[in-house]
Amino acid sequence: MNAALRSPVLRSPWLKWGLVALIQLALVALPLAERLRVHASGTEVTLALTPIDPRDLLRGDYVILNPQINVVEAGSLADSVYQGDPVWAVLEADNEGIHRAVELLDKAPEDGRLVIRGHVRGHRSEQRLAVDYGLDAFFVPEGQGLDIERLPRDRIRLVVAVSKGGASAPLRLMADGKVLLRDSAF
Repeated sequence: MNAALRSPVLRSPWLKWGLVALIQLALVALPLAERLRVHASGTEVTLALTPIDPRDLLRGDYVILNPQINVVEAGSLADSVYQGDPVWAVLEADNEGIHRAVELLDKAPEDGRLVIRGHVRGHRSEQRLAVDYGLDAFFVPEGQGLDIERLPRDRIRLVVAVSKGGASAPLRLMADGKVLLRDSAF
């Protein structure tokens, strides 16, 4: 038998449990590293929110959001994408500084346009798709959700960071140009 395999160090339960712990830490750290990268290097965009039934607004310690870009004109993709497929929405700012989805693509563009990556949730109509960007909830300190719930949806904006590849992470929840809440990378 190989002498290295008989070594007491390699048979040590501490080493085995240490390796298991390192693997678990890596699994937790990878999504956080991506989120930190988007926060640090992403382009800030402001998204408008559409009205939500106030009875569903607060669940636990987060506020449910509904960015207007969640429903997008599908254009030529209407018949070629299905639930779960990745899509990229091209974003352009309007005259108020609100970013709107102006085009939907089935792959990331290489021409430098600002895009946000999501997944098709389903078809809303023949020409409109529901898209999930992972921006539907904003965590709030306990007790602050009711104050946000009472604000009119047309006054609230979500500021997100968007990376060149389309990954996104929430940064701030704003009302009337004032910061209500900041989201940390953790």
